[in-house]
Amino acid sequence: MVKYLSHFNILLVGMVCSLATGLLTGVGALPVLFKPNNIPRKLMDCLLGFAAGVMLAATSFSLIVPAIESGGGGVNGAFLALMGIVIGAVFVDLIDRYFPDTNLYRGPSQNHYNLKKIWLFTLAITIHNFPEGMAVGVGFGSGDVGNGLSLAIAIGLQNMPEGLAVALPFLREGFTAGRAFFIALLTGLVEPIGGLIGLGLVNVARPLLPLGLSFAAGAMLFVISHEIIPETHKEQSSKLTTHSLIVGFVIMMFLDNVLA
Repeated sequence: MVKYLSHFNILLVGMVCSLATGLLTGVGALPVLFKPNNIPRKLMDCLLGFAAGVMLAATSFSLIVPAIESGGGGVNGAFLALMGIVIGAVFVDLIDRYFPDTNLYRGPSQNHYNLKKIWLFTLAITIHNFPEGMAVGVGFGSGDVGNGLSLAIAIGLQNMPEGLAVALPFLREGFTAGRAFFIALLTGLVEPIGGLIGLGLVNVARPLLPLGLSFAAGAMLFVISHEIIPETHKEQSSKLTTHSLIVGFVIMMFLDNVLA
């Protein structure tokens, strides 16, 4: 595959791969279009728990570890990652505190508190997708087709459960399946934007990667811990949800390391 792609313009290949990784977020959300009329709360919580586990693993292995490595490793890389994580978490926390009307869409549900939490989660996913797209662009922009392709595959596979994780909460709050799918798809379409920046400004984007990746990790960690996990543990299925989270984590951990 790498040998075949090397015959094409590397910038074009990078743009197509960045777009493909973003579109896979929509692919992951496709099941909501074929949902039964009444999805049991226990099943929804298990699916969200699985997705949370996937995202925790992706945060660790696709964001924090690459952030440390791209920052030069050692104390310098760890310090840059630390700063990015703290800034990302504080950023989402400030949105949660000072922008209480973040439920931009007034859907059938009247539970605006839940909608606010869902929009914050969606924002965190979107923030996290941008530096991932930039990482794919930098991979290709540096001239290494193999590295760019492995990043694109790993991030694309990771995006699929994330798309489902975005769509499911909106579905539970009364949104139509089409709207839930469209919102999930939009969160992934920031990746080709990041990819284009990474491709066109590889020398500028590369130094920004450590902070960008770790900023996204901090935003994800805050939302998963503060919003998603507590939400899935409100019912009696909390232990089953925990098991689902662990399954999601180990599957994503395996894929991230096998495809690295």
